[in-house]
Amino acid sequence: MFVKRTILVAVLAVALGIYLLPSPIDPKPHILKGPPPALEGPLAVNTHLQNGHRLFTGKLHGPESFAADEQGNVYTGTVDGKLWKIDPDDHLTLITHMGQNLKGCGSSPEFEPLCGRPHGIRLNRDGQLIVADSYLGLFSVNPQSGEKTLLLPNSQGANGVAFAFLNGLEISSKTGIIYFTDSSSRWGRRHVKLEVIELNSLGRLLSYDPQTGHVRVLLDSLFMPNGIALSPEEDFLLFAETSIGRIMRYWLKGDMAGTKEIVMDNMIGYPDNIRLSNHRTFLVGITTPRFRKFMPPFLDMIAPYPAIKRFLAKVVPLSWYNILLPQYALVLELGMDGNLLGSHHDPEGRLTWAISEVFQHRGRTYLGNTELPFLPVLESWEQS
Repeated sequence: MFVKRTILVAVLAVALGIYLLPSPIDPKPHILKGPPPALEGPLAVNTHLQNGHRLFTGKLHGPESFAADEQGNVYTGTVDGKLWKIDPDDHLTLITHMGQNLKGCGSSPEFEPLCGRPHGIRLNRDGQLIVADSYLGLFSVNPQSGEKTLLLPNSQGANGVAFAFLNGLEISSKTGIIYFTDSSSRWGRRHVKLEVIELNSLGRLLSYDPQTGHVRVLLDSLFMPNGIALSPEEDFLLFAETSIGRIMRYWLKGDMAGTKEIVMDNMIGYPDNIRLSNHRTFLVGITTPRFRKFMPPFLDMIAPYPAIKRFLAKVVPLSWYNILLPQYALVLELGMDGNLLGSHHDPEGRLTWAISEVFQHRGRTYLGNTELPFLPVLESWEQS
């Protein structure tokens, strides 16, 4: 009896101690629009994404986003803070380190604030790479010499609020204006899982004029704004609100200029980057699918319950959540009106999974990711 009481007291003491520990997150209840959509119609399962191959296995870790020049060179950034060039013959060349060149870069997320983490990448009209580094800021990088120019540091931010998680990037070919997202003013990239669990609205859509250095907040109070893409006529932007599975349109021109509207909600997964395809559609990488099974998806189940979220954030290491992530690759294809035209799948993750971006160039399709140690490439694309 004494032993049982001792054990009970110990268990209660541990439980009380955990209860009294401060939680790193401050979630609010979130009511979902409904269960995930069914895998039918334009979402019907196929194997379109299995007909490819992997490049640079063990050399490129987390090629997140891409840009390409007229000579056929493709550029990407990786989780170790490096910026790379892939020439038309698939030779890989290091351009520069976005942050410090430390031995631990890429080995742990805790090194990322020092090493940097390039996310959005585009080429501007002058042939310079514009890079949104999640921790360090907006950069201009000479793709030949690797010389870096810091355009806008995270510490400067906008409207008195520093950036914490620069993410998506797009550049107007007509004006040179740079559009970008700051996914959170609270959590950096290495704590992205806390950002998703907390479901806060601390993200912003912004613009930067390289001619004047002026930074403008276009929208605030967004749920983890992520990838962005300009329409071909540059009259609107599409951007992803990853943590709530939503895609929004922000109008740049016309009667609705300066306003936003929902394009897609209650999505089949959590959208990452958005890119124009070779045939005037938008391709959306799904970083984590959200499927109907015998139980609701994990994030669906905990969304309405802040107390459960606070408890999980106290006791569950962030790396453990990877167990819940299916190895399933999914890309959505949208028309200019935002309607879903079709989807592209790799149900078993044979080629890849957790797709961050879909980039098409010279007949090839590059499938980005945030952490996998290879670059998946499709030599042909099956249209929806």
